[in-house]
Amino acid sequence: MKAILLLFLISSISIAQVKDEQLTRINEQIDSLETQKKELITQAEEIKLSWIQDQLKIVGLPIDGPTGELVEHVAMTLSYNETHEQANWVMHVILPDIASGNFSRSNDFRIDPGVSTGTAQEEDYFLKGLKDDGVTYKYDGFGYDRGHLAPSADFRWSSLALSESYFYSNMSPQLGDFNREKWAELENWLRGYVLTCGVELYIVTAPVLTEDLTKVERSVNGVSVPRLYVKAAFDIENKRGIGFVMENKFLELPVEAYAVSIDSVENLLGYNLFSGIVDSIENRVEASYNLQYWFPDREKGDAAAISPKRLPKKASNTYGVHVFADDGKKHTVCGKVVSAKKSEKGHVFLNLDKKFPNQIFSASIFEQNIPNFEYEPEVYLMDKEVCFTAEIGMFNNTPNMVLENSKEVKLLNEMK
Repeated sequence: MKAILLLFLISSISIAQVKDEQLTRINEQIDSLETQKKELITQAEEIKLSWIQDQLKIVGLPIDGPTGELVEHVAMTLSYNETHEQANWVMHVILPDIASGNFSRSNDFRIDPGVSTGTAQEEDYFLKGLKDDGVTYKYDGFGYDRGHLAPSADFRWSSLALSESYFYSNMSPQLGDFNREKWAELENWLRGYVLTCGVELYIVTAPVLTEDLTKVERSVNGVSVPRLYVKAAFDIENKRGIGFVMENKFLELPVEAYAVSIDSVENLLGYNLFSGIVDSIENRVEASYNLQYWFPDREKGDAAAISPKRLPKKASNTYGVHVFADDGKKHTVCGKVVSAKKSEKGHVFLNLDKKFPNQIFSASIFEQNIPNFEYEPEVYLMDKEVCFTAEIGMFNNTPNMVLENSKEVKLLNEMK
């Protein structure tokens, strides 16, 4: 019996050893595959980064602009202005890879070693002090965010590119209500376009630098505070371009209210962007833009505000009409009816240019006034460009008109 137990024990130990050896080999193979995977990811990233710099040169860096030191980083190129201690412009590419990228903010703000004259630094935005234990910390901010020109989220597919976006050469002093609100919304908006269309988007971002700019008070290097910022975006695959001009302040209007042609951006800056694009394409792309192409999927069906050139005299489009709210006067507001709803109680609600929940102007026709219309408003007016004339109030923080009869409604093409 003892012999049988001994044989069983030896057999069990032998089987366990075999299993351990098998598991060891499998784990070694897994480790080897993980190492290969990391190496392949690194190689792929290096190829993408090299491709980006090649493409920036093909599309063409800005030219004929202010003198600045040209600095090339792995995923962005910039022209540094020593006088204003920030970039004249930064050019980069938003890749569809942002959809799968998982690198988050590094917050490793630092001086750019690629700028020979030195860049702005932390002391241009904060005073520094010591805690009781002797550890350095930041305190007493100077009133401005370190605003990214090329946003870090555009590089979330590469830890190296993302980290380099925190160089002070890529920073500009922005008011918090601007940097964290409308500027961030614009950055999200452009990424939304890339994700929706699955294309690369070439971006030039620039502060508008002039001699009369004030400096950040207490800034050790005299960093200038821009009043205006611009972005220009070029979709080379679909041959589309668009620009934006925004003031460095809290902005209330939708992002597209600040859209302009790339030509307008170039005229403001005084130099040429995307200099490598052939003239035949450049002239067509940069001269105009169609906002409808640039809406993310969630905004399809919305409409761009009617151009001021098409508005009747003394009429406004839907942007900025909140300033007329509750002034007791009648105003004419024109836009496209993009959504219409009749409630269970018989009231009709119309939104111009933007649908719920992003509405920027609405009109209400209460049930008792419906007989004053010779048509069903929610049916007849849908998808039409119209002009409403009445007093403007506010409803749920949105400018709103209460329409009482059809005389207060005209089709835009009938207006003179």
